[in-house]
Amino acid sequence: MTIAITGAGGFLGFHVRAAAQEAGIETVGVPVGEAFDLEQAVEAINSADRLIHLAGVNRGTDQEVRRGNILFAEQITAALEKAEHPPATIVYANSIQADDDNAYGNAKRLAATNLGLAAFSARSEFCDVKLPNLFGEYGRPFYNSVTATFCHILATGYEPEVHEDRELQLLHAQNAADVLLGNASEKQLASLSHWETVCGLKSTLEEFHATYSAGEIPDISTNFRRDLFNTYRSYTFPDHTPIDITRHADERGSFSEIIRSHGGTGQTSFSTTAPGVIRGDHYHRRKVERFTVLSGEAEICLRRLFDDKVFTYTISGDEPKSVDMPTLYAHSIRNIGTEPLFTAFWTNDHFNPAQPDTIAEIVQ
Repeated sequence: MTIAITGAGGFLGFHVRAAAQEAGIETVGVPVGEAFDLEQAVEAINSADRLIHLAGVNRGTDQEVRRGNILFAEQITAALEKAEHPPATIVYANSIQADDDNAYGNAKRLAATNLGLAAFSARSEFCDVKLPNLFGEYGRPFYNSVTATFCHILATGYEPEVHEDRELQLLHAQNAADVLLGNASEKQLASLSHWETVCGLKSTLEEFHATYSAGEIPDISTNFRRDLFNTYRSYTFPDHTPIDITRHADERGSFSEIIRSHGGTGQTSFSTTAPGVIRGDHYHRRKVERFTVLSGEAEICLRRLFDDKVFTYTISGDEPKSVDMPTLYAHSIRNIGTEPLFTAFWTNDHFNPAQPDTIAEIVQ
């Protein structure tokens, strides 16, 4: 299966591509705006089973917001008109603000109308998915969402301010990706969402910041708290990696505190790794995971999906440290010593073979 995506390089596009990869779905980007190429767009659309239109403009002057959103839809409409084999399904990542009478809402509503007419002409199913306030890993602060802004401010050592307190319907970007890909029903948007005030969001993120700064894991016993915590800690990597652990030593030996988790369930395990052997080479969409080297010499490597930059940490059991695996980062651990490597692992959930949340991806 192949899916064509506009806005593939953006915040939501990244999450959709990561979710598609787990399902073995190939994605192809369709640039819009100044980078739009009609022939390339037609070729991508002709080869796709599904078209997801994500690209949009949500910041700028009223004129920029209106022109950008309508232009992108018109460009996709033009490509659909020329496509000989249009996708069976066309999905528009709309917004709940499409019901509002402002420049952004009016532009999103008009774009949806244009795309719907184009889908009708192409005899394609049209899904107008009205998404609420999205949050998730690697969003752009001061642009994508208030959550991204608060996380960035806290991770850089400052205190966020609330200028207007109101209730938000918050949806994690991976849940949005599942709906857009058709892996979850649009009817599930409400049940997948969490309602929180801006002040409440700030308070929870401050709690996460205080707990995680002490090397501990906060209470992530609900899906929303887990997803919000993964969002927060994505802004702490790589500046706060690796993590020092508390070690107590006397004549009998030593005792090291690997992790303190507040609330919820979890699973602790350990592995032995022979010299030269690599473990891992996978990523997680939602799982929280910590590696702690207990004995031996290890090289831990991490690479964000769809990126070439690799972060490498050399950890020795003589001075144990922990490395947390950010979600949507491929990661691996290799024994670079001459003796067996002993590593402890902690995850926030109990391993479920039916839903392992462990997707193969080679780091390098």
